Amino acid sequence: MSNIKMKNFVPYIVAFIIFLILSFAYFPEVIEGKKLSQHDKQTFKGSSKEILDFREKTGENTLWTNSMFGGMPAYLISNYTPNNIAKYIYTFTNAYGKLRPVNFVFFALVGFFIALLLFGVDPWLSIAGAIAFGFSTYFLIIIEAGHLTKVSAMAYMPPIIAGVYYAYTKDKLKGALVVMFFLALQLYRNHLQITFYTLLTIFIYIIFEAVSSFKKKQFNKFLTASIFLTAASLIAVSVNFTNIATTLDYGKDSIRGKSELTFDKENKTSGLDKDYATAWSYGVTETFNLLIPNLFGGASYGKLPEDSEMNKELKKLGVGNTRDILKQMPTYWGPQSFTSGPVYIGAVIIFLFFFGLFAVKGNIKWWLLSATVIAIMLAWGKHFMLLTDFFLDYFPGYNKFRTLSMILVIAEFTMPLLGIIAIKNIIDKKISKQEAVKALKWAAGIVSGIILLLIINPGILSFQNENDAMWFIRSFGLKDDGSSQQLADIFASALSKDRASMFRADAWRSLGFVVVTALLLWAFISEKIKQQYLIAGLGIFILVDLWAVDKRYLNSEDFVSARYEKTPFKKSKADEFILKDSDPDYRVLNLTVSPFNDASTSYFHKSIGGYHGAKMQRYQDLITYGISLEISKLINALNTASSELDIQATLMNLSILNMLNTKYIIVNPDMLPIKNKYALGHAWFVNEIKEVETADEEIKAVSRFNPERTAVADKRFKNLFFNFRKDTAASIKLIKYKPNELEYKTIAGSNQLAVFSEIYYEKGWNAYIDGKLTPHFRVNYVLRAMKIPEGEHTVVFKFEPSVWSNAVKVSLAGSILFILVVIYFVYSEFKKSEMPEKKD
Repeated sequence: MSNIKMKNFVPYIVAFIIFLILSFAYFPEVIEGKKLSQHDKQTFKGSSKEILDFREKTGENTLWTNSMFGGMPAYLISNYTPNNIAKYIYTFTNAYGKLRPVNFVFFALVGFFIALLLFGVDPWLSIAGAIAFGFSTYFLIIIEAGHLTKVSAMAYMPPIIAGVYYAYTKDKLKGALVVMFFLALQLYRNHLQITFYTLLTIFIYIIFEAVSSFKKKQFNKFLTASIFLTAASLIAVSVNFTNIATTLDYGKDSIRGKSELTFDKENKTSGLDKDYATAWSYGVTETFNLLIPNLFGGASYGKLPEDSEMNKELKKLGVGNTRDILKQMPTYWGPQSFTSGPVYIGAVIIFLFFFGLFAVKGNIKWWLLSATVIAIMLAWGKHFMLLTDFFLDYFPGYNKFRTLSMILVIAEFTMPLLGIIAIKNIIDKKISKQEAVKALKWAAGIVSGIILLLIINPGILSFQNENDAMWFIRSFGLKDDGSSQQLADIFASALSKDRASMFRADAWRSLGFVVVTALLLWAFISEKIKQQYLIAGLGIFILVDLWAVDKRYLNSEDFVSARYEKTPFKKSKADEFILKDSDPDYRVLNLTVSPFNDASTSYFHKSIGGYHGAKMQRYQDLITYGISLEISKLINALNTASSELDIQATLMNLSILNMLNTKYIIVNPDMLPIKNKYALGHAWFVNEIKEVETADEEIKAVSRFNPERTAVADKRFKNLFFNFRKDTAASIKLIKYKPNELEYKTIAGSNQLAVFSEIYYEKGWNAYIDGKLTPHFRVNYVLRAMKIPEGEHTVVFKFEPSVWSNAVKVSLAGSILFILVVIYFVYSEFKKSEMPEKKD
């Protein structure tokens, strides 16, 4: 008996070993001690530096940081979530982060393997199917980019969906337990966009399941399973309530919430602006790169071979060092403004998906087809606004997300799943030989027909981008004249030919994989090869197909030494000079980077800008309608000024930058920064309050006022207004600084209105005068202000968000419940195993 039981475990042990070997084989650099250089990980290090340094120095945790965008909650940067059992499970199972990025691929493989098992697929075939998901190109591309929370959330997506299926079709308790476990892990990673896509896929499935249950008169069974799944989901949510509650609460005030401004109404939603939300929309024709990776040139910047048309043109002109030039060519010509690579699902999998459309019957096929089609059409975004507008307006939460093309992760799940279920059906002989052959012919005809049609008549593919010529003019430093334009057009034409060559090579490549896969299936259906050879062949074809394309976008060149990865930003001469300033709280504007799309400045300083997908909405408004305009004026002055006095004269009139206490401006990393003499400091007393009626009036007012004299305030705070006369002898000074606590000393001969150069956020910041809670209000669109009584006083601002402290308690209760459910399940299964078998 024990030998039989051990034999049953062999496929699972083998799967574990294969997944581990493949994960390390793809990243051998990890064994050498190297680290993956990832843009978003570097960004995280910049944006979270103040938070992590404060934690290391004091042992305390701050939920606010002043290092980006003048100040913002830390919830979506480096959120502190105690009492969360999912955090400990994730940290332990991921080897405490020591095996990155091996762990991400490994758990993607494991996640899909578990899902296929729950769908009733044989373990050996499930190994091949897991490879299709774990090595899908988009998965490797986002690992390279450093979208680590997205990667983890995607890995947990398959078992969550499969758990729902298992609960409805087989065992409601076990299915619900799987959902509870993996949904808790996914929610811990706090990538709600992937969770939304997970739930959308489940929602489509439930529609089919509900209709089927109603027809079969099994609605009670459906209802019972739904109750179990709802309970499991609520436990998973409660475990992660700290993450969820703070994200949703802050989301209302971030750019993912509704702006109070009424400008550009047609572009507004209750979440992100439509143009921002749809900026990364997949092209309709671009969808074919699910089948042919280089259909649209791959990544925005790719490498061209030495026999390319571009190289020939460069050599004609006697250009040297062409190897380096050819490494960074704008090979992508599609509609997206930038891309790291295509969502290539694989020629083998696309073929198997079409095979499944003919070889699989029932609701499961229609569910997976529906989810795939909806995902593809929604990925088109601005190219199919009829559907996009419907989802933006009527699907709760959808308008909070950007990069709509990300929804193709649904297709990355549904397409291999249907393909593998189709293989299961022919292995299990659920369809006749004649039906299998017919399905094979249809699938081979459709997929190979699409490829051949594009090869023979690529009329719908122009291989050109309207910005090609201008790119060459800018990159090669050409003059804006007729001869330069002619030269740029020659380069653009050569590039177009190279893109066409890239397409043809990959088209023939994909066709080859379709043909060999079709022949493999035909050999099995015709009983010329055995089941194990079919499964092994499919696994090898899928792996070779995807591996080769993956290596175009994530390879050894992306790895660096551990020392470099640990400190991705080096201090410049300008940084070193600024850091000598003992002032604890001032801001820096870095003009050597894109200020609002870069977190390197935040690594060393408190930045006016930063990089984050959920900055505060009011601060974004200020950037759009104020700060950007002032930066343009400053740059113009820097380009035309004849002396430092001319620059300071411009700075004197930059009211917004001055009220934000922009003390230093970096214009060259190798030079000393400009010190702004007109920065208003930590806090100051004003002469008057200017009342405005609306947010529109307020944003207009702060673009043309003297912040040293006037505070612009919304009428909604009128109950806190008071009569006062500025005391010129009064003083206010910051004496203690923490990211989440600021202490000031004030001296005044009469009541004064103080403006603090700190971002106003009512959901957590409390003000105390001599230890007594005192109201404060918003002025100048984003800053804080409050009445300071006469005499000497201590003013303290503390960030004490009640939403966080309350959510932590819920998370503790949820974690306890999670543990109890797991213990109960293990105990009940143990008791079942001890029960004697019934004899006939």
